[in-house]
Amino acid sequence: MAKRIYPLRIEPWSAVRIDTHGEACAKAMALRGKRFLGRDAPALPLKGCTLSAACHCSYRHYVDRRGGQRRSVAAGASRTADAAPERRSARERRGSG
Repeated sequence: MAKRIYPLRIEPWSAVRIDTHGEACAKAMALRGKRFLGRDAPALPLKGCTLSAACHCSYRHYVDRRGGQRRSVAAGASRTADAAPERRSARERRGSG
């Protein structure tokens, strides 16, 4: 039976961060803590890495690129607070008006 190949599915907002373990090059230290969209993340070892033969950097995966809560949730606003007021009247449309 032939081995099945499944396409890699990257969610639109999934993100990665470069984690450094042990000694790390200056490039990795400069990018430490910064989140990248999964499709935009630089390949490891990084270009110009001075420790490429002994690189211990890895990716830490996240569901979303944002680090904290959404601004509207953090401010205590609800989704309906930004909605326009109701314009329909209480009377029936086909009523005797």
